[in-house]
Amino acid sequence: MTTIGEPHIVKSYDSELARLDDSLARMGGLAEAQMAAALEALEARDSGLAARVMEGDAQVDAVEAFVNEQAVRVLALRSPVADDLRTVVAALKIAGEIERIADLAANAAKRSLVLNRLPPVEPMRSLLRLGRLALGLVKEVMDAHLGHDALRALAARDRDQEIDDVYASLFREILTYMMEDPRNITPCSHLMFIAKNFERIGDHATNIAELAHFRILGRAAPQDRPKRDDSSFVGADPE
Repeated sequence: MTTIGEPHIVKSYDSELARLDDSLARMGGLAEAQMAAALEALEARDSGLAARVMEGDAQVDAVEAFVNEQAVRVLALRSPVADDLRTVVAALKIAGEIERIADLAANAAKRSLVLNRLPPVEPMRSLLRLGRLALGLVKEVMDAHLGHDALRALAARDRDQEIDDVYASLFREILTYMMEDPRNITPCSHLMFIAKNFERIGDHATNIAELAHFRILGRAAPQDRPKRDDSSFVGADPE
């Protein structure tokens, strides 16, 4: 774990920077709770819970607005440099990534409202696995960021490949079910949209990991991460 910066002579400055981290921690916790609830709503076919997930997105938006306001205030009044500047810039960007994660969780919950009116389909098991992998990655990258652990952030980033692999496999599974029985087309279409939401959550989590690495060490994360997700090309005409 890396310690960032030294205490400032003006104690209120330290308090302002700490408030940014505290707000990001709260925002991350809310987004994780949103994801966990969306998965539970999908598994239990609980429309009431899905509706609460959609309503809860406003809380995440409110914390993001506070982070943005606090970051602008620090930039305007403190003119931060070096570690402090990275802390403020990273907070702004990470807040945006977390907000998108919460939006995608709410989108998944919204789709579940439609699925609950349709017969269940087998690919739901794989979809829930994908969602749990994405949730685990979000938790890991947030812990790495808040713990100032650059190595942990990089290790978490590389776990996104597993999410991509499961997503590609699920994509093919859903297509198979759609081709086998036309009655599966409508529910499987909604599963496909939810799967894409979960895959995108993994991408946003890796962005947080890279931002955490930059904030802690002051340099960009290595770009040699393998990326083998070919699901976008399944069934597509070759160029």
